[in-house]
Amino acid sequence: MPLQFPTAAEIEARTPADRDRAIDVIRIGALLGVVAGHTIMATSIITDGVLIWDNLLTNSVVFQAFTWIFQIMPLFFFAGVAASVDSYRLGGSWGGWLLKRCTRLYRPVFYYLAFWTVALIVLRQLLPIHVYEPIAGISIQLLWFLGAYVLVLAAVPALTRITTPTRLIASVVAVYAFIAVVDAVRVTEPGWSLLGYVNFVAWLIPGMFGVAYRRRLITPRAACGLGAAMLAVNVALLQWGPYELSLVGIESQQLKNMTPPSLLLAGHAIILCAFAIAAAGSIDRWAHRPRVWRATVLGNSGAMTLYLWHMPALLGVHLAFDLLGLPRYPGQPHFVALSIAQVVLMALLVSAAFVALRPLENAELPFWDGGRISAPGVRSAAVGTLLCVAATATLASVGWGLKDYGIYCVAVMLVALITARRLAPQKCGSEAGLSVSLPR
Repeated sequence: MPLQFPTAAEIEARTPADRDRAIDVIRIGALLGVVAGHTIMATSIITDGVLIWDNLLTNSVVFQAFTWIFQIMPLFFFAGVAASVDSYRLGGSWGGWLLKRCTRLYRPVFYYLAFWTVALIVLRQLLPIHVYEPIAGISIQLLWFLGAYVLVLAAVPALTRITTPTRLIASVVAVYAFIAVVDAVRVTEPGWSLLGYVNFVAWLIPGMFGVAYRRRLITPRAACGLGAAMLAVNVALLQWGPYELSLVGIESQQLKNMTPPSLLLAGHAIILCAFAIAAAGSIDRWAHRPRVWRATVLGNSGAMTLYLWHMPALLGVHLAFDLLGLPRYPGQPHFVALSIAQVVLMALLVSAAFVALRPLENAELPFWDGGRISAPGVRSAAVGTLLCVAATATLASVGWGLKDYGIYCVAVMLVALITARRLAPQKCGSEAGLSVSLPR
C-alpha cells in the first residue's frame, strides 16, 4: 500500500455531502488528546534496579485540576456511537453488526500483541526483573479502552431505543442513579469495593448522548445549559462528597475516579458530551476547511495505530533516558529540558509509527477479515456474545498486563475472537476499500 497520502481535493471528492464532520474531529481529537496527555504526564526513574513509572498528577494539584479539561476519553465513546448508531437496524443481525466493527478495531491489536510478545521475550533477557515487570504490566494497559468501547457498541441495539428526549433523560438518570448507589455502598462498606467495577456502565452515558446527538433530541442551547448545571453538581460532589480531584487514576487516591468509574466521572462524561453537542455546529464549520478536513480524515484512518503504538514509543523513550542516567522525574536535574526533548522525540516517533504502521490497520488480515452474519438467530447471538467475552477479557487483562493472570485474560480474548470469527462464514470479495476510509 503506498505511503503517499491523498490530497485535500481528493479527500473532499470522496466525502459525502451529508457527512457529519464534527463527529470525526471529536473522535480523532479525543485520541490525540490521550497521546499528548500520556506523553506530557508520564515520568519515570530507575532506582536500585527498580523502574518507577509515575506521572505528574501524583504531586501536582494543578495538573490534577487540568484533568477536568483533558480527560476527554468519554468523547470517543460519544463520537463512536454517534457515528455507528444509524448503521444498526432493529431486528438485524446483532452479532454480524458487532463483528464488522470488531474486525477493524481488533485488526491492529493482533499486530500489537505479536510485537509485545517478541519484545518482552527479548527484554526479559536484558533487563533486571524489577525493570522488566513494570514494562510488561504497562504494555497492554491501553487496551482497557478497547474492551469498554466494544461493550458499549454491543449495547447499541438497546441504545437505539432512545428516540425521544424523555427516553434520553430516563436512561441517563437511571444509569447515573445506579452509579450513585454503587458508590455509596463501596464508600460505606469497604468489603464491597469490588462492586465498584459494575460502574463501567458509566461508559454507556456518552453512548446515550451520541444517540441523542444523531437524532437531534437535545438542542445546542439546552446542551450548554445541561453541561453548566452538571459542572456545578460535580464541583459540589468534590467539595462535600468523598471524591478526589483527579479524573485520571493515581495511586494515592482512596476512591479512584477512573478505574472503576465513579459518579464524578459519570458527571464529567455528561459535561463533555453536552458541551460537544453545543459546539458541534462550530466544529463542523471549522472541519470544512480543506486542510483541517484532510488532517481529520487521515488521522481517523489510523486512529488505532496512533492510540496503540504511542505506548511502546513512550516506554522506549523513557527506558532509554533512564538507562542513560537522564530520568525525567520530579526533582531530577534538567527536568524541563528533558521534558521538551522527550516531547519532540515522541512527536517524531509517533509520526513515523503512524506512517509505517497505518497500512496494517487498513489492509485485510488473513483469516480475520471477511466474516459476515446477515441474519439474526442463534449464530448471530453466539458471535455477539463471544465478542462481549473477548471485550471483557480485554478489559480485565489490563490489571496485570502481559504477565501473571493478564496472560490468561489475553488467551481468553484471543480464543473468543477466533471462535467468533469461525462462526461467521467467509464473505466473498474484499472490504479493505480505499487506503483512506471514512468510517461510520
